Amino acid sequence: MIIQFEQDINESQKEAIINRIKGLKYKPTEVKTQKGTYLIGIGKKNFDIRSIGSMDGIKDIHIVSDDYKLVSKKWKVNHTTIDLGGGVKIEEGGFQIMAGPCSIEGEEQIRKTIAHLKENGVSIMRGGVFKPRSSPYAFRGMGIDGLKLWYELAKEAGIKIVTEVMQVSQIEEMDPYVDIYQVGARNTQNFNLLDELGKNTDKPVMIKRGISGTIDELLYSAEYVFSAGNERLLLCERGIRTYEKATRNTMDLNAIAVLKEKTHLPVIADPSHGIGIRDFVEPIALASIMAGADGVIYETHEKPEEAYSDGQQTLNFPESAKLIDRMKKTFALRESF
Repeated sequence: MIIQFEQDINESQKEAIINRIKGLKYKPTEVKTQKGTYLIGIGKKNFDIRSIGSMDGIKDIHIVSDDYKLVSKKWKVNHTTIDLGGGVKIEEGGFQIMAGPCSIEGEEQIRKTIAHLKENGVSIMRGGVFKPRSSPYAFRGMGIDGLKLWYELAKEAGIKIVTEVMQVSQIEEMDPYVDIYQVGARNTQNFNLLDELGKNTDKPVMIKRGISGTIDELLYSAEYVFSAGNERLLLCERGIRTYEKATRNTMDLNAIAVLKEKTHLPVIADPSHGIGIRDFVEPIALASIMAGADGVIYETHEKPEEAYSDGQQTLNFPESAKLIDRMKKTFALRESF
């Protein structure tokens, strides 16, 4: 069960509610976020929620059968909106594009990418400064100095940024320079990191699906962050590893539709990692929109053949401009149905 407390609840009212929950043999856990205070009750006994819902200090109460309760649509019917400020929102009924290089490589690259995005009406730039690479000899990012440079240039241009955090120790130093934290596929079940992103920042967190993770496991990961105190969350479908070798991953378009049914959180599609082949990024991006995605994140670089990483799945600027135009038209078509 989920109980949402009134904002002005006092301690005696809260104690009475907790004691009533315990009396039903439910285990109560209090959750405080940027937007409210909740009580999660875990138990198996059936009871009439009206017997509790009438108590002083309760704003709302719901029975949620899912183990991931706070991110479940069974509790919160209205979709979560992520407001980044400056008129940039990720929300139901809207569509956001996030684009940029796999890796931040230097000032000239940042400036050229920002110019490309602004020319095409894109307000969010992706890029990596801390890169998890399979090979220890591959480029692993410019680190915090690269992030500071990127943030200042993006802020000057009115562009928001999304970048990956890899470990708990990075959160504090990154926080002033991040608009959205990305939790990559390798860290989706790094529960210490998820806990700290709930406790120690109020910045939005986009969680990518694990390399071989299930839909429910992605939702459990989001529940970790929410239950630790941060409900500004996005989910990202980025393909999963299967036996198929013709593509980098297998983009699970099913997951987009299923997640939209299961959760109130925004769902973002990543076709670049989902298929891993430049020529197929566009059709998978357009299919993701029709499946219900609230946004698409993809990789673009002025010269992909010279990119420090993931050049094989990265669009050049003319290809990117064409994709942006087609995505906007596809979204308009979807909304017309």
